[in-house]
Amino acid sequence: MAAPGNEQIYTNLHSLVRLRYTAGGFSYLPRQPVRSLLAGRKRSKLRGRGLDFDELRHYRPGDDIRTMDWRVTNRTGKPHVRVYTEERDRPVVVVVDQRLPMFFGSEYKMKSVVAAEVAAITAWRVLGVGDRIGAILFNDERIAEARPARSEKKVMGWLGDLANMNNELSVTSATESRPAALEEALKATQRMVSHDYLVILVSDFHGWSDKALQSIRRISQHNDVISCMVFDPLERDISRADKLVVSDGFYQLEIDPVHQDLGERFETSFRNSVAHVRSELLRHNIPVVPVHTAEPADRQLREQLGGQRVLQ
Repeated sequence: MAAPGNEQIYTNLHSLVRLRYTAGGFSYLPRQPVRSLLAGRKRSKLRGRGLDFDELRHYRPGDDIRTMDWRVTNRTGKPHVRVYTEERDRPVVVVVDQRLPMFFGSEYKMKSVVAAEVAAITAWRVLGVGDRIGAILFNDERIAEARPARSEKKVMGWLGDLANMNNELSVTSATESRPAALEEALKATQRMVSHDYLVILVSDFHGWSDKALQSIRRISQHNDVISCMVFDPLERDISRADKLVVSDGFYQLEIDPVHQDLGERFETSFRNSVAHVRSELLRHNIPVVPVHTAEPADRQLREQLGGQRVLQ
């Protein structure tokens, strides 16, 4: 497991607030530098009231009346609006997984801590460019919702809730992991967002199912979705560990990954599971951003979403 150190195993509000000074050098916008993981992203649904005309489409409830194209509306007899490419007011919702399977780390930090840090960095980045940011936090027991707002106070509020949820994780907890919690969190997200939102899902995708896919497909019909898939290097290459000790909180068992090809079978199962989730997301034009536990989250976001290694 992770080396001793509170901020490696558990996060806190102070640490999440401190990350605001690292929240730069990357963007979730569809137009990206060549080296960015999101470069060339197609069919983005992010819209705003900018200067560059993008397309003409039918009016939808909630559209700004000031974007109505009355000439086309009068000619066709159906209300039409003009949409533009530049983002002015883009609500963002970050969905953060804090379930028991996230409470794992073999090198630098726990997956649960890394997920919390990705959410915090995202929040400070979004707030910094003047957009609204909200969150859906979930674990095996409950879901906490914070509607998007352009407010540092509200961001501090839900980051505190996230830190508390993170600190509730324990291998000795009587709470059992519930794979269905992922589906429930996505349904809550579906209820919160309408259209032209950016939804960022930060999870290890444990419990991925057809119902989860259905929810994320519905969300992506009128919104942009980006998935940050959190993993630990040991999950992909268990051969690096000579001996492993597993525990249910009461008993411990030492296993040898080489024995009866346990390590190879585990790696194969993990790779197949990840490949299945990834292929389904990409098939629905949902980018997958891999984030591992062996390096700082801000550095990984800058390298993958900023197309650079230097903080700007």
